[in-house]
Amino acid sequence: MVQTDPIDRLMRAALTSDEEFVLTLDELLRHDLRISIRELSEASGIAQSSLYKILHGRRSPNLSTLRAVITAMRRFYRSGEGEFIGLIVARPVLETIEESTADVDARRVKLREYPVHTWEDAIVAAVRAEREGAVAIVCAPIVSSVIEQLVRIPVATIIPRESVQRAIELAARKAWL
Repeated sequence: MVQTDPIDRLMRAALTSDEEFVLTLDELLRHDLRISIRELSEASGIAQSSLYKILHGRRSPNLSTLRAVITAMRRFYRSGEGEFIGLIVARPVLETIEESTADVDARRVKLREYPVHTWEDAIVAAVRAEREGAVAIVCAPIVSSVIEQLVRIPVATIIPRESVQRAIELAARKAWL
């Protein structure tokens, strides 16, 4: 049996019916995450009383509540793995990277490499990175605009200033041989 992403399950349930959303949310809270309504309330910014009303069928979640619950649930699922940034680049670029973590604003974040050879590989890698819990993606400019449209996490584009100049010099030297 194929395991579906819990957040995808929750979103599908919300689109199906309020009852399905409540059943799925309750199952994820009790069995998958094993967190309390209080913990979800603190993480989502939604009052505990509102969450209890939703879970007991006395209130339907509005769109902003649904967004807050899903955002909080994503954080809970990611906390087990640790945050990471998906680095989607060609193998030669990955070979130049020596560190598997980066320090940003006094926080350490892991880098997870997604080597690609084609434009299509990059798109598949971006979707995979998001599903695996990446908090952001770093990729080449040729695919960044498409990837930004596919994923719901931040996408940063590599702008290789120094390497462009070195590549121009190398190309010129080769042309003049």
